[in-house]
Amino acid sequence: MRYFTLTSVMLVFFAGINWCSGQQISIFRADNSKFDHVALFNPRFYTQNGNEYRAADGEPGPLYWQNRADYQLTAKLDEKLNQITGSEIVTYTNNSPQRLDFLWMQLDQDTYKADSRGTAMEPISGSRNHAHGQLFDAGFKIQSVTVNGIAVKYLINDARLQLFLAKAMDAKGGKATIRINYSFIIPNYGSDRMGIEETKNGKIFTIGQWYPRMCVYDDVMGWNTIPYNGPSEFYLEYGDFDVNLTVPASHMVMASGELQNAQEVYTATEQQRWAQAATSDKTVIIRGANEVKNAASRPQGKTELTWHYKLTNARDFAWASSPAFIVDAAKVNLPSGKKCIATSAYPVESNGHNGWERSTEYVKSTLEYYSSKWFEYPYPYASAVGGRVGGMEYPGIVFCGSESKGKELWQVNDHEFGHTWFPMIVGSNERLYGWMDEGFNTFINGLSQTAFNKGEYADSALDWQSPKASHLLNPKMEPIMATPDNIPEINNGTLLYEKPAEALNILRNQILGPERFDRAFQTYIQRWAYKHPTPDDFFRTMENVAGENLGWFWREWFINNWQLDVAVDQVTYVDNNPAKGAVITIRNLDRMALPVILEIKTVSGKVSTVKLPVEIWSTGSRWTFRYKSNEEIESVTYDPKHVFPDYNTENNVWHQ
Repeated sequence: MRYFTLTSVMLVFFAGINWCSGQQISIFRADNSKFDHVALFNPRFYTQNGNEYRAADGEPGPLYWQNRADYQLTAKLDEKLNQITGSEIVTYTNNSPQRLDFLWMQLDQDTYKADSRGTAMEPISGSRNHAHGQLFDAGFKIQSVTVNGIAVKYLINDARLQLFLAKAMDAKGGKATIRINYSFIIPNYGSDRMGIEETKNGKIFTIGQWYPRMCVYDDVMGWNTIPYNGPSEFYLEYGDFDVNLTVPASHMVMASGELQNAQEVYTATEQQRWAQAATSDKTVIIRGANEVKNAASRPQGKTELTWHYKLTNARDFAWASSPAFIVDAAKVNLPSGKKCIATSAYPVESNGHNGWERSTEYVKSTLEYYSSKWFEYPYPYASAVGGRVGGMEYPGIVFCGSESKGKELWQVNDHEFGHTWFPMIVGSNERLYGWMDEGFNTFINGLSQTAFNKGEYADSALDWQSPKASHLLNPKMEPIMATPDNIPEINNGTLLYEKPAEALNILRNQILGPERFDRAFQTYIQRWAYKHPTPDDFFRTMENVAGENLGWFWREWFINNWQLDVAVDQVTYVDNNPAKGAVITIRNLDRMALPVILEIKTVSGKVSTVKLPVEIWSTGSRWTFRYKSNEEIESVTYDPKHVFPDYNTENNVWHQ
C-alpha cells in the first residue's frame, strides 16, 4: 500500500480546483450538477451474497430446488351458457427442505366477482386489465375438494384458495394429490387474457386461467400469494398436463400441447392436410373459408367431441374453441431437427387483405428466429388464435385480435410467441417483475422484426430526441422495478415494455457490444430455463458472463428513474496554440451516467468520433481530456446520432 503524507493529500486537494498542464482534476461536483458519482458507482449494489440455492455468479446453486405441479384436467364447454364445467387432479411435489402444513392455489376467475379486489381496482373509465364492467355470476363455483382422498378444510380469500392438510407434506420429495370439481361462467372480456367473440359463424371462445392453479412456493418468498387483480400476470410451477376438452361437435379446438386423438376429431381429409403441413414450408389450408359452414368439415354422427391433449414440462395450459375457425398450418424448422408445426385459427372475417391468412407465415418465422438465436422452441405445436383478446400468451398457444392485419398482426404474433422464452421457458415472477417478461420480450422482438422477410416490417432504431421517445424521459415516472400493480395503467407500456427493452438495447449496442451481450443473454436463458430467476440472478449472470461490473447501470435504469444530461462545456488549446492540440471539457449535470460519444469537427471540415467509457464519471461530474489536433475546432457534438436518453439537447453542442 502506498504511503500518503499530509503534503501529498493537500496537493491532491488543490489539484482538484486548479489546472495542471491543460488537464483538470476535479474531486467535487459542480454546483449546478445533480450528479453524485459516489451514489452511482457505489459497489454495494447487491443486498445479499450468493448462497447454495442461488450462486453469486447468477446461476442456480448446487442445492437449488423448486416444486412441481402435474395436472390432469377435464372440461366441458356449454356454448349457450358460456360455462365451463371442470375437474382437476393435481399431483403436487414438495421438493423444498421444509414440510408444508398447508397449500395455496390461485383462483383467477374470482377476480371478476363483484366484491373482489380486482373489481374494486377497475377505474371508472374502464381498463384492458379488467372485465369492462360486465356484471355476471362470476368466479369459480367449487363443488368439492380432497387431498389424498380426504375432504379437507379450505379457505377462499379473494382470488386465492388455502388448503389445510390433514397431514403435513414431507420435505424433499413429498407428494399430495389434490382433486377439485368446479364450474364458472366465462367473462365476455377477461382482462384481455380470455373471452368470447361473436362472429357470423358462431362464438370464438379463448380460454385461459380456467382451472385452479398452484401458487409457487420458492426459496425467495415461501408461498407467493400476491392476489391477481388484473394488471399483474402470473407466477407458476412447471409440470406435465393431460387434458380432455369436451365441446360441441361443430367446433374446432386449438390448445397448448399435442393432440392425442386426431382421428376422432378431424375428418380423413383434414388429417391428410395436417400430414402435408408437417412437411411444408408453405402454409397449408386445413379447413378453408368455404368449408367453415359445411357440416362435412366435421366428423359426423355426434353432438359432442372430446379433444385429448398432452403437454410436458410447461407452466400452464390454454385453449380455444369455435365453429367459426379457418385453420391452416406449416412446418417449423428447428435447429435440432425436432418436429414442430405452426398453425393459425381465425374467422372468415379476418381472412384476406394482408390479414390472418399470413399469420402462420409470421408464427413460423418467429419460432425459427428465436430458436436459432436464443433457445430452441420446446413444444410440438404453436397455435395463433384470432378472437376478442388483443394479445395474450400461453405455452404453445397465443390469443391475438382477430381484426389485426399487416404489420400490426406481425407484431402481436411475434410478441406473444416471444413470450415462449419469457416467461414460459424462463419462469420469472410476473406478479412482481413484469419487466422480466414484457421488457425482455420487447427487446428480442426488435431483433426479430428487423430480421423478418428481409426487413418487411423493420423499424429504425429509437432516436432518443424524437417525440416517440419523450415519454421514456419523464422524470416523474415510477422506476422499472415497480410492480405491475404499483404502476398507473398509463405508464404500463413504458415501464414494463419499452424502457427495459431500450435499456437492453443500450447495454447491447453501446456498452457490451452484441457478441458479449448475446453470449451473456443466452447463458441467462440456458441457466434458468424451466426455473424461477430473480432480478439479481439476471444481473449477476450478465455481469459474470460479460465480465463487466454493471451495478451502476442496473441502479440508474432499473432501481431508480434517473435522468441523463451531458453538456459540452468548453474547448481550449494547449498553450493557447491549436497546433498543439485541443483540451475539451464535458460535464454531467444529472444523476445518470453512460459512455460518451463525441463528434469533433475541425475548421477544415475533418470529422472524427471520440468514445469515452462510463468510468470517466466515476470521480466527478466534470471530465477534461486532450484531443490530438493541429487546427482549430469548429464544433464538438455530444451523442450525434441520439443513441442515449439525454433530455436536454440545448447544451449538447459547442461551437467556435
